[in-house]
Amino acid sequence: MATALECREALTTFSENLGKATGNARTAAQLDRSLSCWISDLDLTFTGQLRDGHIQDLAEAPGRPATKAQIRLALAGDDLLALVDGRLNFAKAWGSGRVKLEASILDLLKLRTLL
Repeated sequence: MATALECREALTTFSENLGKATGNARTAAQLDRSLSCWISDLDLTFTGQLRDGHIQDLAEAPGRPATKAQIRLALAGDDLLALVDGRLNFAKAWGSGRVKLEASILDLLKLRTLL
């Protein structure tokens, strides 16, 4: 089972990868949206702001998010690590329910190039 530190490191790596995005993915990474990532098996939520191609102000708190972010992810810690490492395909994980993603339809259309 992934630890809170490993999940934070995975989100930091994801943020760094966003900063290196090019083309359509770079456009999607430039969104300015609040973001939450609930790690279900740890009952821990990471929050931040997706801005300028990075996740800024990354914070963590126990439990589910207290406020509703514009982009919301929910998944197990091991799945987060596997997604960031490229060992888990986002579309398959989302389709099977291992990963839950909630956002406006317009944001989902923009985010698809990242996922």
